[in-house]
Amino acid sequence: MDTVLTKKEITEGKFLTFNLVKEVYGIEILKVREIICLMDITNVPQTPDYLKGVINLRGKVIPIVDLRLKFSMPEVEHTQETCIIVAEVNNTSIGIIVDSVSEVLNIKSGDIEEAPQFGQGIDTNFILGLGKTKERIVILLDIELVLSSEDLETVEQLAKE
Repeated sequence: MDTVLTKKEITEGKFLTFNLVKEVYGIEILKVREIICLMDITNVPQTPDYLKGVINLRGKVIPIVDLRLKFSMPEVEHTQETCIIVAEVNNTSIGIIVDSVSEVLNIKSGDIEEAPQFGQGIDTNFILGLGKTKERIVILLDIELVLSSEDLETVEQLAKE
């Protein structure tokens, strides 16, 4: 019998969709704490480029990750639509910068396909699946796998400071 690494099985649910470049992504709505406007970010030295720093949100320190940079996309000037999605990742609040937030979609299990395998060296473990809507495909992310364990350790240290 083959032993296969089992990814978190996603059947259906509500996803907050957002845009990065020209693609639409979604994360489970239950992981989302709130959506806030871009605010001043305090840079923290000696962190990866995509870890932009921290914000003070109502007295709580929240680490901020620029998802464009995390996904090796070009950095762009922020617009009025650029915002921060505050998500709960392993019991730590983390803010992720996205180009814009779209809507909450209820995606049925029949409309979710497994992420395609692109061969060796290309990690797609952080993709829960591909949600099909009327006019587009939504890349469904497992936000806990988007950040590696080292990223999470760095983020947790920042949140404690």
